Amino acid sequence: MKKVVTNPYLPNFEYVPDGEPHVFNGRVYVYGSHDRFGSSGFCLNDYITWSAPIDDLSDWRYEGVIWKKTDDPLNKPKKQFYAPDVCQGPDGKFYIYYSPAPGITKGSWVIRCAVSDSPAGPFKFHGKVDLRKWMNHYMPFDPAVYVENGHVYLYYGSAMFYPVLGINSKNIIGGAVLELDPKDMVTPITEPITTVPTMQGDTSKKYGIHAFFEASSMRKFKDKYYFIYSSQAGHELCYCVGDNPMGPFKQGGTLVSNGDIGLEDHVDPKSAVDFTGNTHGSMVEVNGKYYVFAHRQTNKCQFSRQGFAEETFIEADGSIKQVERTSQGLYGKPLPGKGEYFASICCGLRAKNGNRFYGIFKSGHGKEPFLTQNGKDREENPDQFVKNFNDGCSITYKYFDLKETKFFNLKVSGKAEGKLVFQYGDKVAVQEVNVNGEQVIEFPVEKGGEKDKVTFIYEGKGALNLLKLILE
Repeated sequence: MKKVVTNPYLPNFEYVPDGEPHVFNGRVYVYGSHDRFGSSGFCLNDYITWSAPIDDLSDWRYEGVIWKKTDDPLNKPKKQFYAPDVCQGPDGKFYIYYSPAPGITKGSWVIRCAVSDSPAGPFKFHGKVDLRKWMNHYMPFDPAVYVENGHVYLYYGSAMFYPVLGINSKNIIGGAVLELDPKDMVTPITEPITTVPTMQGDTSKKYGIHAFFEASSMRKFKDKYYFIYSSQAGHELCYCVGDNPMGPFKQGGTLVSNGDIGLEDHVDPKSAVDFTGNTHGSMVEVNGKYYVFAHRQTNKCQFSRQGFAEETFIEADGSIKQVERTSQGLYGKPLPGKGEYFASICCGLRAKNGNRFYGIFKSGHGKEPFLTQNGKDREENPDQFVKNFNDGCSITYKYFDLKETKFFNLKVSGKAEGKLVFQYGDKVAVQEVNVNGEQVIEFPVEKGGEKDKVTFIYEGKGALNLLKLILE
């Protein structure tokens, strides 16, 4: 890396969840939904993309808006677009597949397509994929697309069900895959078959909470096909492995959880390292290394989500162990022990009485710390911070190289009186604090380690806003 990159890997004013990373023309492009900070709905902004050269995943470039709600001539109500995916077709052009927010008619559950000569757009409307005759069993939602040897495979599905449409939970089988005609990229030429069953469709009962919910994605690594999806648990990406892009797929495990549930003593949303919510993402291979992309929750709800990425490893038998969330992310090693960082690069944030799976309402829960920003949604001036860090709250960063660090300082604001506990590696330091406004709290570092987990815990009255980490 030519410079330091942290999680989230994009500027902290950016809210691009559901990230699908793809390598095109020597660059990694990330396509996803586009949340609007402070909103009360999913994916309210137009599609954008960011890209980075494959030899430097610290150098992310904003490519701009690639597809607007107003660009789709069939999107008359101007509904928001949910998680997309992009492929390069056999003709060399780039195709983006997406689902507009559905309504209460079967005709509103659709997957549409736009096309471009460039992976960075602009795209123009191309057509729609007609999946209506199968939607009693497979909901047209969250499309993913994979192209190989002239074949085009479309993956989609959701475990959601809508009795008002005559679609009940017992009818929904699971995620689906079918082939599209490579000549037009939108016409199904096979019947859909199941990728991974929903909990209702899992007749073998072997998946349990890890059954299919949504967020289909396909990747090929080491001659194996990895079907990636969001499970019924919501907070995790899971995978299955097959020898064919249409399966059958063998159950694998969890790739990542946005609360590290499944690792150490984190067994549910209350004991999770962070506040959890839905997730969606995939994997990419770059220069022989593998990365998983997913998203975290901010602003006390599921409508301001941000992408994070972690290096992961494929074992000799094709299995992938669950990876932990970190602050270092794509940097691939502990962050340098000198410099200034946003306090919001945390990979763990906990309330005194435990965490929860975020809902759709922000009100209440007055004792919870949370990530937020000043002002409105924007595409400039990052200033994300941790708000309401009150008695019993803790925040965690993984990892820092503190061998040469003399001071680990915390820039804060707010009004609080108590003590701040600083844990690094196996060492602990404590500072009494009396804050009224903006202040820098200094912690001397004694013989820090090469890979130190850092945690701050506050005990006392009032609440702090955590603004910056300043390492000297």
